[in-house]
Amino acid sequence: MKAFHLKFSQFLPITLSEAWDFFSSPANLAKITPEEMAFTVTSPMQHDQKMYAGMIITYKVSPVAGIQLNWMTEITQVNDYQYFIDEQRFGPYKFWHHQHHFKQIPGGVEMTDILTYGLPFGFFGNIANRLFVARKLQQIFNFRKQKTIELFGDYTIATAGT
Repeated sequence: MKAFHLKFSQFLPITLSEAWDFFSSPANLAKITPEEMAFTVTSPMQHDQKMYAGMIITYKVSPVAGIQLNWMTEITQVNDYQYFIDEQRFGPYKFWHHQHHFKQIPGGVEMTDILTYGLPFGFFGNIANRLFVARKLQQIFNFRKQKTIELFGDYTIATAGT
């Protein structure tokens, strides 16, 4: 299996506490996922429930042509206000390891996602990544970047006068 790596960084004009509270709540994931993916958290949980190591989260998602898939991840590590890691236990990938890092910076927070994933089907999975999967993941993270700017403001604009 070939492992693929993607890294995304974004600056947000909010406090570390605000960033952590939003992104460590599984209930908020659907808010930053493109609507056409029909992303729904199916785990029974309270709206304000926060992540913890060992937490299992289940979802339904439609990444391609309305085909609905079940996905299960486990939050494997949490270091409050610094990072958390989710790993796929069941779903569309052969391997999925997603690190979410948060760092306080002047005027806000630097948020970094480090994604390592692998696809099933060997050679054909590698071709699918080149033709579709990597591009789709890039689109999802571009959407998240724009959505977080809508929700929290633009770091560049917010810090321009300081």
